[in-house]
Amino acid sequence: MKRIKHMAARRRDGEAELDITAFMNLMIVLVPILLLGMVFSRITVVDVVLPPPSASSMSEEDRQAVELVIRADSMRVDYPRGILLKRIPMTSDGQHDFELLSLVLQEVKRQLREQGIEQQGITILAEPAVDYQTIVHAMDTVRSFKALVAASVVDAALFPEISFGDAPPVSRAGNRAGKGERG
Repeated sequence: MKRIKHMAARRRDGEAELDITAFMNLMIVLVPILLLGMVFSRITVVDVVLPPPSASSMSEEDRQAVELVIRADSMRVDYPRGILLKRIPMTSDGQHDFELLSLVLQEVKRQLREQGIEQQGITILAEPAVDYQTIVHAMDTVRSFKALVAASVVDAALFPEISFGDAPPVSRAGNRAGKGERG
């Protein structure tokens, strides 16, 4: 009995305090790292729409849309839909020429505005062999371009309303099957 009383008294006298120094050090390091990580992870959502289901159901406005056809070896800008405006070949290093694409689309946008047409939409038609990164880069290129306004670089809108579809098959002449060509 004496032994039990002695152990109980010993516990009360020698109660240890919690040492949370290591935990506080961990929090001091962990919180800033998590906050910095939140800044760099950003998700952007782009609204896209599907193109009209068939040529017969297209309105005149749909036929006057701008198209970008992305193939494995080139890109082409069509305006009006299905009529070649400009073919953009690959660069010398084997990449798609998005700088030239931006310049072509800027000129198309300028000409449309001169005609009093405020076109906001573009249809991107890609072959199945085109990789995802190329499509994303094309989307970024067709949505906006860098412009110098009042000594500041800003993003000017080109065609922010993007539709997607599959690229039409290539005929032997290199054109869309059954469609005319100009340019």
